[in-house]
Amino acid sequence: MGTARIAVVGTGYVGLTTGACLAALGHRVTCVDVDEVKVARLSAGRVDILEPGLPELVVEGLAAGRLSFVVGARAAVANAEGVFLCVPTPMGAGGGADLRAVEAVVAEVGDALPAGCAVITKSTVPVGTAERIAGLLDRDDVAVVANPEFLREGSAVADFLGPDRIVVGSADPAAARWVAGLYRDLGAPTVLTDAASAELVKYAANCFLAMKLSYVNAVAELCERLGADVAAVTEGMGHDRRIGRTFLAPGPGWGGSCLPKDTSALLRIAESVGFDFGLLSATVAENIAQRDRVIAKIAAAAGGSLAGTRIGLLGLAFKAGTNDLRDSPALSVASVLCAHGAVVTAHDPAVAEPLPGMAVVGDPYRVAERADVVVVLTEWPEFAALDWAAMAARMAGDTVVDTRNLLDPDTVLAAGLSWTGVGRPRQRRLATA
Repeated sequence: MGTARIAVVGTGYVGLTTGACLAALGHRVTCVDVDEVKVARLSAGRVDILEPGLPELVVEGLAAGRLSFVVGARAAVANAEGVFLCVPTPMGAGGGADLRAVEAVVAEVGDALPAGCAVITKSTVPVGTAERIAGLLDRDDVAVVANPEFLREGSAVADFLGPDRIVVGSADPAAARWVAGLYRDLGAPTVLTDAASAELVKYAANCFLAMKLSYVNAVAELCERLGADVAAVTEGMGHDRRIGRTFLAPGPGWGGSCLPKDTSALLRIAESVGFDFGLLSATVAENIAQRDRVIAKIAAAAGGSLAGTRIGLLGLAFKAGTNDLRDSPALSVASVLCAHGAVVTAHDPAVAEPLPGMAVVGDPYRVAERADVVVVLTEWPEFAALDWAAMAARMAGDTVVDTRNLLDPDTVLAAGLSWTGVGRPRQRRLATA
């Protein structure tokens, strides 16, 4: 395939990464957004999303003339061979995906699409959305294709350019093959299927990952009760190729922009066809239970009560390498601590904006000032490199609760502190002479 003319509607994580990476593959890409200020910033090569490699790709695409940013979708799609829909599909009031943004774009561009164009859903959408879009368009000369993304925040560019697989589904096999051809230079395995199957692949994959995380958190709790070490348990599990090593790290729960809404959406999809997806329901319930266990662990470290306790938090983003706070388990824990009357001071390398109920500081050592407990909530490697003796000197208490098992317990103990992880034996501070 030669150069294709592509329009990408939406410039969030998925849209901007899709547009910049398709331009890097040689296609001519126009990215669309409704925010004039954002379009102006992107047109000047200014990327506000914290995503390694993305600013460089945007600048390169602009300089090569293969990437542009505009306001208004109708003009952008007029000469497009393919239109990617990368608009938000957040959790709706009933727990299902809210498709109003998708439907609004379809209504806006429907009669402006050129004959032979393909409308491609890149956003995560419920099964049946491609069929619904086709009905809304009511155009036999425009194909609708499902092409779900599998991008992880913090490694989205690497995931796009080095994918495990490309999934494309459509009622029009020729259109599906054309979309798959956009990625030919990547050399990735390609799954060509029907639209419903392609749409379900994304939900099935994300919900499986959520199950894996809930499972390892439950195993970690079992380790604590049995006196086992989850680090050894997961190492032993990870050597099994049927299980693998990824998504076996216990923590304060899973979150982010995808897993919470996708688990909820798949539960609603299952309900719509009369299927009781008990395994997935238990996955969600276990995630809530894990947050509550972390809160209880912090309360125990504080002496049993959180009211008036000074808590220092390290990490607010839902995972390291991103500034995304959407459904962050760290932020959820912080909010519960505040609701219980704790005085919370937090630091995250990528978060500077003030947050309700807590102080957000730019210096990680400030979270230790007069803190009764310091809690690691996000796995930023910077936290493991802190001077823990200096942290201890600032603290009023003597316990670090490490919900990511990030720190070296011996380093924390040598600083005169106690260390409490998740699924691992508690390490009490060394006795002083």
